[in-house]
Amino acid sequence: VQLVESGGGLVQPGGSLRLSCSASGLFFRNFMMLWARQVPGKRLEWVSAIYADGSSLYLDSVKGRFTISRDNAKNMVYLQMDNLNSEDTAVYYCVTDPPTTPWDIPPSKSRGYWGQGTQVTVSS
Repeated sequence: VQLVESGGGLVQPGGSLRLSCSASGLFFRNFMMLWARQVPGKRLEWVSAIYADGSSLYLDSVKGRFTISRDNAKNMVYLQMDNLNSEDTAVYYCVTDPPTTPWDIPPSKSRGYWGQGTQVTVSS
């Protein structure tokens, strides 16, 4: 399984970014896809998840600002991030752990498949 993220960068507070994740090596449409993030020195946290049926979950602090989506035909998952603030600054990871739906389990890089991460920096 290979996950490759793109779309990170530097953005001003209130701005937007769209992260993309390309997945290969798995029957993509069957499994939950997740986004996690980590600030240096802090724990990994789940940001959002999307089930195979398209239903989604969000970290409370990003509800109403972030939108997760998937394109099963392209094996892609996206995270649209709007109204960004400094607390969103982190490395963002695309994650899957088939056949599980690990939203209720603390994220760990020793479990599942992880992309290399993409840096998102929100700063004026």
